[in-house]
Amino acid sequence: MDPSSEFDFFITLAKNGSMSATARELNLTPSAVTKRLNNLESRLGVRMVNRTTRRISLTNDGEVYLKYVKDIKAKIEEMEAAVTNRRLTPRGLLRVNAPLGFGRNYIAPILSEFLMENPEVEIQLMLTDRPIVLPDESVDVCIRFGQPPDSRVIARKIAPNRRLVCASPTYFNRFGKPGTPADLMSHNCIIIKQNQQVASAWRFYKDNHEEVVKVTANMITNDGEIALRWALDGHGIVMRAEWDLAKYIRQGKLDEILTNYETPEADIYAVYMERLNQSAKVTRFLDYLQDSFLNNENKERSFW
Repeated sequence: MDPSSEFDFFITLAKNGSMSATARELNLTPSAVTKRLNNLESRLGVRMVNRTTRRISLTNDGEVYLKYVKDIKAKIEEMEAAVTNRRLTPRGLLRVNAPLGFGRNYIAPILSEFLMENPEVEIQLMLTDRPIVLPDESVDVCIRFGQPPDSRVIARKIAPNRRLVCASPTYFNRFGKPGTPADLMSHNCIIIKQNQQVASAWRFYKDNHEEVVKVTANMITNDGEIALRWALDGHGIVMRAEWDLAKYIRQGKLDEILTNYETPEADIYAVYMERLNQSAKVTRFLDYLQDSFLNNENKERSFW
């Protein structure tokens, strides 16, 4: 068996913790997965996993093997990047993770255009409602909002972005416009549940002072597009990223309020591991991504 293929197989098996899930991801039959694991254990002469009816767990030998194969794969990728000039033709699998709505509406079209110009790249786009924490063997680049993460990863700023507070003219005609953050407590707000937490504490900044408002809502969702639709329908006030709201503000379908206050940062970052800094497919994609947003801004500066 090809060592690289064997490494990928065991990393996938350990990540999923399940023979059936591994079979689905690798497009194999469960019996084929069992056979590959048996062959590996037979070749090494040790038991690599503890099997139960539903899940598997690594033995001590399996944990040691997993650590080494991850290190070896990382070194191989680092070696290949070192001997391959980043200006050469990008090729291979590019795995991107992004938030649901933003990934669907913006990252997916950009990846489509990128693939047309770089046909030797394979694209895998995974959309999630919670951030993936790097390092993660299943992703190369994560698209994130807000402040950049810690120094263990590289965070490249792709585009500026702000959080805006808006509602439809219909809502404001009925209930009036809040003049201060504290006024929000007497209004209905639409809350977005993020990472299993209800984000009902809205933060505002002015003159180096932070004001936290505990807003109330009769509508809560974990999907930003649903929250936006409810706001457009006149149900309440929403705090959402500018990329999501800008066109509706331009069209007069939403009115922005509390413009003399700042809100938490929502700049767009591409996050990746340092070992990918010389990867042609990653660096070319990041350049393309940043240029796409810059061109969009130049065409229509009010977009952001």
